[in-house]
Amino acid sequence: MKLIHPSYFPNILTFSYILHHPICWEVNDNYQKQTFRNRTYISNDRGKHILSIPIIHVGRFNGRQKYKDVFIDNTYPWQRQHWRTLETAYRASPFFEFYEDDIKHLYDQPHERLLDFNLKTIETIFECLQRDMPNTKSTEFEITPKTKEDYRFLISAKLKPNLNIDGYTQVFSDRHGFLPNLSILDLLFNLGPNTVDYLNHEFLTLNNA
Repeated sequence: MKLIHPSYFPNILTFSYILHHPICWEVNDNYQKQTFRNRTYISNDRGKHILSIPIIHVGRFNGRQKYKDVFIDNTYPWQRQHWRTLETAYRASPFFEFYEDDIKHLYDQPHERLLDFNLKTIETIFECLQRDMPNTKSTEFEITPKTKEDYRFLISAKLKPNLNIDGYTQVFSDRHGFLPNLSILDLLFNLGPNTVDYLNHEFLTLNNA
């Protein structure tokens, strides 16, 4: 069983593990910056583009904050902005209209906690792919897991692994070429039901991490 952090619409590498392996969600760790906990990358007319969820920071004098206790800052209209950006970026993709209603509902109502929202985005993708989402969660934080494979490194936005990801047709590939390992949304909107077959590939081994 692999121990993985829930992230905001996980990238292709991370989702390949989530879909094809027994997973335990890490829900007892501390929140850290510079991770995919509150960000994901898509492709738009300008190239690789970040979508970042604003969070409420507790301040350094209050100590470390648990990931599960992080609140989203809904004073900023980030949901409207993210959805408009997704619409603009993927309206011309082959499967955007097919999955549009499933994804849009995530942006139609406020969400309080980042961890809960991230799990909801993952659950929505599983529903789109007609698969059952893993629901096992960690019960305590372990620096070195005793009974699970530690894949928590995948949450780091600074990770630059050597990936073996085959290209597929993206909306703006004629302008920017192929952009690998974007959000699972990029794969879903461009490949639709073929997403599952695409994710059967092994994109990374621990030797490359």
